[in-house]
Amino acid sequence: MSIRVLVADDQSMVRTGFRMLLSDEPDIEVVAEASTGLEAVEKVTRFQPTVVLMDIRMPELDGLEATRRIVAADPSARVLVVTTFDLDEYLYEALRAGASGFVLKDEPADRLIAAVRTVAAGEALLSPAVTKRVIAEFARVPHADPPPEISELTAREHEIFRLVADGLSNSEIADRLVISETTVKTHVGHVFRKLGLRDRVQAVVMAHRTGLAA
Repeated sequence: MSIRVLVADDQSMVRTGFRMLLSDEPDIEVVAEASTGLEAVEKVTRFQPTVVLMDIRMPELDGLEATRRIVAADPSARVLVVTTFDLDEYLYEALRAGASGFVLKDEPADRLIAAVRTVAAGEALLSPAVTKRVIAEFARVPHADPPPEISELTAREHEIFRLVADGLSNSEIADRLVISETTVKTHVGHVFRKLGLRDRVQAVVMAHRTGLAA
């Protein structure tokens, strides 16, 4: 199955560039474009894309609020925020809004394509550098109460949850704990299901917002 992409950006040349770049990939199809946040929300409902490439600064409705509305309407929606603004305030707001990843427009083309595939596969795109900034941000604010479901985790699941919160990939966790990557993937799935988490982004935010990663 092809990855269906909606490109939301207020600049026509940017949208055209993304379309040309992504359309060259055999497994990716750009099914729609949007020039405003409101248009993006409407077209997500109409075209049901696998991934939304979302700019932050757009007229009528900015990309952050558009992301909130899209994820509120469909919690399984995958939004990849693409912006020229490498500023913490946008990063944190994008993650809080429900984005599955955050990349800059000046990233190499192959990295953007890889990001689309990663998010389409149900993984969150959160680099170690981004994870460190998220950790630093939530270390500054008072901790919220952990969800009651945390008591349902086994000791091994607690351990893996903390490693996910530290930004480790499944393969890195497998190496650290000397277990198979398949076993790690199974544990991660159990953790996400028990805690009602969609992906690694939400896991990192929850862990550091509640102090569970300390």
